[in-house]
Amino acid sequence: QVQLLESGGGLVQTGGSLRLSCAASGRTFGTLALAWFRQASGKDREYVAGIKKSGGVTNAADSVKGRFTVSKDRGKNMGYLQMNSLKPEDTAVYYCAATAGNPITSSLSNRATYEYWGQGTQVTVSS
Repeated sequence: QVQLLESGGGLVQTGGSLRLSCAASGRTFGTLALAWFRQASGKDREYVAGIKKSGGVTNAADSVKGRFTVSKDRGKNMGYLQMNSLKPEDTAVYYCAATAGNPITSSLSNRATYEYWGQGTQVTVSS
């Protein structure tokens, strides 16, 4: 049993930065692969970025590459999404997701990969 809790969302201006955190209870992120997804109003939930169970290897959606960075503390209960150069189109509810499995890199973007999900945190970027 793993529970995830996102924090760090809020209202920021275009070009600003924000760091989202995902706290895991029950396991450390050293035993979990982590991903972030987001869902804008009226849109499908989409992949943002992910990191493998072993750490090191990450990937990100084309829309956020070069701006967002996913990371985790393997021996601790915290995962992160650092968001820089924020744009209004980044406005969405952001969800962290985790799995105790060991997905290959290409599977990080698949919602079905993850058995644990947080409740989401709202990020709003004003113009």
